[in-house]
Amino acid sequence: MTHCPLGVPGPHRLTTALAFGLSDTGPVRQHNEDNFLVDTDLQLLAVADGMGGHEAGAQASAMALDTLRECLSRPPAPAPASVDPDATCRMPAMGAIGTLQAAIEQVNARLYAQNEARRMSDGQGMGTTLTGVWRCDPMGPLILFHVGDSRLYRLRNGDLQQLSRDQTWYQQALDAGHFDRLPSRNLLLQAIGPSRKVEPEIALHQVQRGDVLMLCSDGVHGSVPHHELAQWLGQVSGDSIAEVCEGLIRLAADYGGRDNATVLLALCEA
Repeated sequence: MTHCPLGVPGPHRLTTALAFGLSDTGPVRQHNEDNFLVDTDLQLLAVADGMGGHEAGAQASAMALDTLRECLSRPPAPAPASVDPDATCRMPAMGAIGTLQAAIEQVNARLYAQNEARRMSDGQGMGTTLTGVWRCDPMGPLILFHVGDSRLYRLRNGDLQQLSRDQTWYQQALDAGHFDRLPSRNLLLQAIGPSRKVEPEIALHQVQRGDVLMLCSDGVHGSVPHHELAQWLGQVSGDSIAEVCEGLIRLAADYGGRDNATVLLALCEA
């Protein structure tokens, strides 16, 4: 299995999709703590937005993506003999969810151990968001995994939907019906690394030919209005995917974005 380096723009040819990504430091920051991964062998796409200072944040995002790939590259453990072969949990997608859950727990454990070694208490030290999609079965559903506030969007037939949900104090307040004196938008409820335990969102989504997927850090979705994201993603084709990716990065800066900005697009072909 060949491992593509992190942050390679592409284009990347997956079994059923074409992907292209870009990550930019932005107009204000001096260092880029974002990173992204496209692994064509694993059919895996992911974005990570690191935190903890430029060296720690960049290390956290890179370590999370490398560790996730390493864990998912291992051969699956054989099922216990006592497991009913006809049980629902033996469906390929359900088995993949268990594998993914375990992998994310290992990613978190590795970063948490680094923080412990540096004598960082719980809730402190380096950390990162981690949001991505895995389609281990080319004919099966897309598996979303998500920790933090990077996002996954899907454009289908002109309709742009946010498939992930921000794990922030701000979103929690909105969900509880509070609309004044809201906390800052970037205060995370959880991230990979700072705490011993992490509870990722994992969900299945069906894929249709022509769907456009966008993974992005908050440097993009926090700056660019939803309707403009939809307009740009509506222009994605096999010939234009790189141009659209570049345009979204520029647009984040044009709207006054001060953070690192990362966009990873995928055009689903089956």
